[in-house]
Amino acid sequence: MSAEPAKDNILRIYTDGACSGNPGVGGWAAVLIYQGHEKEISGVAADTTNNRMEVTAVIRALECINRPIKVIVHSDSSYVVNAFNSGWIRSWKANNWVNSAKKAVSNQDLWKRLAELVEKYDVTFVKVKGHADDYYNNRCDVLAVKEWQTYKRLHPSD
Repeated sequence: MSAEPAKDNILRIYTDGACSGNPGVGGWAAVLIYQGHEKEISGVAADTTNNRMEVTAVIRALECINRPIKVIVHSDSSYVVNAFNSGWIRSWKANNWVNSAKKAVSNQDLWKRLAELVEKYDVTFVKVKGHADDYYNNRCDVLAVKEWQTYKRLHPSD
């Protein structure tokens, strides 16, 4: 079943990350939807974690934008959504990238890049249920898994 893309002036981004082992080979994917047009992007990392792939998917999608626009990011990652909707990013930045447990924030390199991109646009984060009935979330999962599977097939000794 395919979803009918909205034809308004909002960029809708769906993202997902997947890992074979955690850490292990990982894939990320995003579907960008704007005015009825869809663009799929995806990639792979040889040695990563699922959380890194979830954040990377959002970064890579936002890096595709070339002008100011309203964006809604749909993610099944509580890690990503809560970082913004629960104010974690604000706290991390205010505390020099130290979390509430007084430890350095994991994946700082990615969070700093993502925070920089989010500041450039009007971004809203929406949590979707993973592996459920969301067409685009499921599409992202398929693309992300395909990335790590292809990598493992081409690099069986890794």
